Amino acid sequence: MVDAPAPLRIALAGLGTVGAGVIRLIEANAALIARRAGRPLEVTVVGARDRGKDRGIDLTRYAWEDDMVIMGERADVDVVVEMVGGSDGPALACARTTIEAGKALVTANKAMIAHHGLELAGKAEQAKVALKFEAAVAGGIPVIKGLREGAAANEIERVYGILNGTCNYILSTMEDTGRDFADVLAEAQAKGYAEADPAFDIEGIDAAHKLSILAAIAFGGRLDFAAVETSGITRLRAADIAQADALGYVIRLIGMADTMDGTDGKCLFQRVQPHLVPFNHPLAHVDGATNAVVAEGNFSGRLLFQGAGAGDGPTASAVVADLIDIARGEIGAPFSVPVSELEAMAAADAGSRRGRSYVRLLAADRPGVLAEITAAFRDAGVSIESLIQKGRSDDDAVMVALVTHEGPESAVTHAVRLLSGSSSLTEAPLVMHILGD
Repeated sequence: MVDAPAPLRIALAGLGTVGAGVIRLIEANAALIARRAGRPLEVTVVGARDRGKDRGIDLTRYAWEDDMVIMGERADVDVVVEMVGGSDGPALACARTTIEAGKALVTANKAMIAHHGLELAGKAEQAKVALKFEAAVAGGIPVIKGLREGAAANEIERVYGILNGTCNYILSTMEDTGRDFADVLAEAQAKGYAEADPAFDIEGIDAAHKLSILAAIAFGGRLDFAAVETSGITRLRAADIAQADALGYVIRLIGMADTMDGTDGKCLFQRVQPHLVPFNHPLAHVDGATNAVVAEGNFSGRLLFQGAGAGDGPTASAVVADLIDIARGEIGAPFSVPVSELEAMAAADAGSRRGRSYVRLLAADRPGVLAEITAAFRDAGVSIESLIQKGRSDDDAVMVALVTHEGPESAVTHAVRLLSGSSSLTEAPLVMHILGD
């Protein structure tokens, strides 16, 4: 008689929305998961900051560990799922201790991976244990697995997408209702789509964390979060949304990464910034809190991954998918290739990139202002495709929106620099690039 396979024994560090979702998913689909994993998944230990909090699930069947950092050292644990959050502190200590104890680690913590992923991956490779983080990027969308496995035979030429559901909800709601940013942000906070302190989301930092992870996997480069050029959506106005619509675009916060040839080899370009997206592009139709990632392979062509980027169900689904891989004995290099083989790429010079741009200026309503603006773009060598001047806004400024012909980004930057400090402008120009095909 063949003995039943031993279960994969799991410790959950953190019992927030996702942690509780992991328990519910494992319980609800236990038989299905066991068949697909080849062995049962069994939660044995849990821990969180507040033991007495009502989470809507029965925790009495599990051992409780007050010190989540040492979970991986317990004899009744094979893998720790870290959902504490934060790039440092208890989350990082838990991750290090777990791997050093020879146990596998699953995490949904994009900040920790973006800042310390190379260190943790190196430790995991040395200890010959799995480090999995599918849930750290785009929630329930299997984009990491798609890049690391499904598109493994391809040279990825570009990866980009909508990586933050909060920003996408705000932008698509502004688009649908004509309301301004602050009003829609307050609504998003009331509905739970935005945190009480939404800075990481609306300033683009959350998307930058995710982009740096995707770029490392897609291009085989070393993680370089510090090199991500990041700007958020806080300066956008309803008038920008309306103007983009009139021109045939929607505005989306896009994280984009690709490689460029430099003097000393390949350079890595990484940027998070609001873009004008043409109506006919797949990302233009991604609304609400949805995430979507596009990867362009040299043989596969354009691949689109789309789905819920957050929430207990989708994120728990990604966590448990990683646990199933571990139960099957699948380890693999966390970033597709061993850390020692990841290429150190210099940050690319964005100024040499070519494309079209949208520039919005708020200017005083007086003679000669339009001539001053157009002269700056002329002197910078920027060809203007279209220019629209709107009437006064609530703050008595005139909105001037222009779209450039294709040219180097450095020229647009130079034009903006020429206008810097001009008494004719009531605030700094807003530049958004137009997403190409």
